[in-house]
Amino acid sequence: MEYRSLGRSGLKVPALSFGAGTFGGSGPLFGAWGDTDAKEARHLVDICLDAGVNLFDTADVYSDGASEEVLGEAIKGRRDKVLISTKTALPMGDGPYDSGSSRSRLIRSVENALRRLGTDYIDLLQLHAFDAGTPIEEVLSTLDDLVHAGKVRYIGVSNFSGWQVMKSLGLSEKHGRSRYVAHQVYYSLVGRDYEWELMPLGVDQGVGAMVWSPLGWGRLTGKIRRGQPIPEGSRLHQTAEFGPPVDDERLFDIVDALDDVAQETGKTIPQIAINWLLQRPTVSSVIIGARNEKQLRDNLGAVGWKLTPDQIVKLDAASVVTAPYPYFPYRRQEGFARLNPPVV
Repeated sequence: MEYRSLGRSGLKVPALSFGAGTFGGSGPLFGAWGDTDAKEARHLVDICLDAGVNLFDTADVYSDGASEEVLGEAIKGRRDKVLISTKTALPMGDGPYDSGSSRSRLIRSVENALRRLGTDYIDLLQLHAFDAGTPIEEVLSTLDDLVHAGKVRYIGVSNFSGWQVMKSLGLSEKHGRSRYVAHQVYYSLVGRDYEWELMPLGVDQGVGAMVWSPLGWGRLTGKIRRGQPIPEGSRLHQTAEFGPPVDDERLFDIVDALDDVAQETGKTIPQIAINWLLQRPTVSSVIIGARNEKQLRDNLGAVGWKLTPDQIVKLDAASVVTAPYPYFPYRRQEGFARLNPPVV
């Protein structure tokens, strides 16, 4: 397994990490992802560790904390061999203190996560969403206190916009506080919006991407085909409304290109889609999910080899979309390339 620096930090993370959203699954979204119990979770963790995957990502909102609890059981007795990433900020209830990133919410959320995970520290704590109702200075000072208390080692964010990340980084630098080193983002061949603003920001500011849903919300498995209905067993029947929208014709063009590369490489479509991500700038780790051993082992096959430049060009051409304003107007003008060198 290749290990990479997480942004501009000293933390080394595996190129592939494991997403525990399938652990303890319940409810319309997470129940459709999977309902892995502690015994099966421990087996999947065993496979991950054997392959060098030692980073496990979860969140308090995943099945109302059940994912953290099952992960805690699965890693019991080997805490020193794993890295734990968890997230907070999304609503965990209807009360006034059950959501957001206020000082009281963050402290309580971390204490609850530590209890559920059965540990006394979190390797990476990420804010699951931006809280416009809490001053950024309050958020950053609280996170800094948690780092200095030893309860959190590194901090990051998830699903933030560019200005939200940049303003936070600027205030961290101004006040000498712990800074965000990771941004957990949606990025895939069918979802390349990350490249327009957040990727250049990550390059400039040393913020590493942890990619969620690298298979485009389950669409890049090879099972979704032009002219065919979605297979009966696909979780898209229950979860499509929760995920990012996708243009069907563009998706099918991408799958066609993946088919071509699969013929050339002998690799599966998910392996190719993940390998493409691993060669993109700023990507520190791609989070893979699996409901069973077969899915996990297939995803693990995405490392240890590389797509050729010609294969990358083919996938890029099939998946590229025109960037929105203000990113597209000047691409045709002389001198733009000199002022704005590409990051890909």
